[in-house]
Amino acid sequence: MSMDVIEVGSAAPAAPTKAAAPAFVHLRVHSEYSIVDGLVRIDDVVAAAAKDKQPALAITDLANLFGMVKFYKAARGKGVKPVIGVDAWISNDDNRDKPSRLLLLAKNRMGYLQLCDLLSRAWLTNQNKGRAEIRPEWLEALAASSSTLNPDESQANGLIVLSGAHFGDVGTAIENGNLALAERCAQRWAKVFPGHFYIEIQRAGQPNQEAQVRHAVALGAKLGLPVVATHPIQFLSPEEYIAHEARTCIAEGEMLANAKRVKRFNQEMRFKTQAEMGELFADMPAALANSVEIAKRCNVVLTLGQPQLPNFPTPPGMTIDEFLVSESKAGLELRLVHLYPDPVKREAQRERYESRLKFETDTICNMKFPGYFLIVAEFIKWAKENGVPVGPGRGSGAGSLVAYSLLITDLDPLQYNLLFERFLNPERVSMPDFD
Repeated sequence: MSMDVIEVGSAAPAAPTKAAAPAFVHLRVHSEYSIVDGLVRIDDVVAAAAKDKQPALAITDLANLFGMVKFYKAARGKGVKPVIGVDAWISNDDNRDKPSRLLLLAKNRMGYLQLCDLLSRAWLTNQNKGRAEIRPEWLEALAASSSTLNPDESQANGLIVLSGAHFGDVGTAIENGNLALAERCAQRWAKVFPGHFYIEIQRAGQPNQEAQVRHAVALGAKLGLPVVATHPIQFLSPEEYIAHEARTCIAEGEMLANAKRVKRFNQEMRFKTQAEMGELFADMPAALANSVEIAKRCNVVLTLGQPQLPNFPTPPGMTIDEFLVSESKAGLELRLVHLYPDPVKREAQRERYESRLKFETDTICNMKFPGYFLIVAEFIKWAKENGVPVGPGRGSGAGSLVAYSLLITDLDPLQYNLLFERFLNPERVSMPDFD
C-alpha cells in the first residue's frame, strides 16, 4: 500500500491540511470472550480504536466467535469497520499436547460460514484437554472444493490466514532453529491459501523476538509471501496487567504469588496506537501497511435482527408457500373427519373452517413465516413418534388453525373462540413462538 506524500515548496501557498492515511489496523485482539486469557471489553477496545482513528478492528478470540455480534454492532456504531476472525488451535498429530495456532480472518460471507463450520466441528469432534482444535486436513479440504456461491472459486478464498507469529507452526519451527521445517510449513499454508496467506510478525516483548522477526521476514522474502505486523492485545491498558495475570492464574490453576510460575504475558500486550506501532516497526513500514490492506480485503456484512430460518425442503415444482397451504388443507380435512364424523354436519361446518384457514395461511405467507410452521410441525411429529411428551398447546399459539391442522397443537381454536391475531398479527411483525 502506498502512502500519500505531499511536497510543498518554500514559496508555495499553504495547502489545506490533508488527513493522514491510516497506518495500522489491529488484527489480533483477545476480548473477554477468550475465557482463559482475555480481559478486553469489546465496547472499550472499539472506543480506543475509534479514538485513535483506526479505520478497522478485528476481534480474534481463542477458538470461538462468542463476541462476534456484540463486536459487530459496537464497531459499526463507532464508525469502525469490523473484521471477524478467530485465533484457531490447529491439531499437531506429532504432539497432541502442543497444537499450533493460525489466525483466520473472514474475507467475505463464505469465509464467515467456514469459520462457523470449522469451529463447530472442532468443538463437537476434536477437543483435546478442553481445546477445540481444527484439523489441518479440514483446511486443506477447502482448497479442493468449490464455493457454492461461485463454482469457479476455491472455498479457501473465503479466509485470510496469518501464520500465528511465534505460536504458529512456522514461528515454532523458527524458534527451535529448524528453518527448513519453517519453510515447509509456510509453503504448505501458502499452497492451501494462495494469495491469502501472510507471515505474521510481532514485537511485544517476547523472548528472542528480534531473531524471530528477522528469520520470518527472510522467509517471506525467499518464498514471495507478504509479511504483516500484528500486536497481541490481551488487555487495554498497563494498569490492567495484574488483573489479567490473576485471570490467567485462575484458568491455569496457578497462584499469582508463585514466583516460579511461567509467565506467558507481559505489560506490552496492551492496546497500542498507530503511532506506537509505527515506532515499533519503523524499519518495516510495509508490514504495517499490510495490516491495513488485510482489513480492506475483509468485507463481511451481517444481517441482524431478522429471522434466519433453515430452508425447508419442498416437493419439486412447489414453493414453500404452496406446500404450507397444501399440508394445511390436508391436515384440516383429517381434523374435520375426526371432529364431525357425520358428512352432513361436516359440510355444514366446512366453510367457516376453510375461510379461517385461508386467512391464516395468507397471513403466514405474507409475513414470510411458512418455513417456521413447517419446521415446528416436523419436530413435533418426531417427538410424538419417539415417545417425547407433547402438550395439547398453550399460549397464543393454540389460537392457530394452521397449527391445529399440522398437528402442532391439539385444540380446535374455533370451538373455543381463540383468536389467531394474538399469535401472529400483520400490524405487529415479530417472530412467532410456539410455547
